Amino acid sequence: MNKPLALIIEDSPVFSLMFSRALQNDFETEAIKDGDEALSRLNDCVPRLILLDLHLPGVSGRNILDRIKSDTKFAKTRIILTTGDERQAEEMQDAVDLVLLKPIDPTQLRELASRMKP
Repeated sequence: MNKPLALIIEDSPVFSLMFSRALQNDFETEAIKDGDEALSRLNDCVPRLILLDLHLPGVSGRNILDRIKSDTKFAKTRIILTTGDERQAEEMQDAVDLVLLKPIDPTQLRELASRMKP
């Protein structure tokens, strides 16, 4: 059986690698490093899970989230927002499935994400 796709939209190579490793047992992971590339990729796929950083080069994470929320093809896509900004985390918590403040524990991420699998 194929694993569901998790898109990791994160510009930090360290966090991107850590998130990929944390999710690789339950998901097929694909890392994307900037907002423009993320929007392009979202035209071609419907991931089961998206880890989305708010502060990205190019298109912001907030604009990417608006795009995801406005398209019904992503109705079953679960979104975990990752940010180091506590204020933004509070503002955005109702718009996503889960908000995690950086630094993020990989074990905790793995456990939380595995609960979001179909």
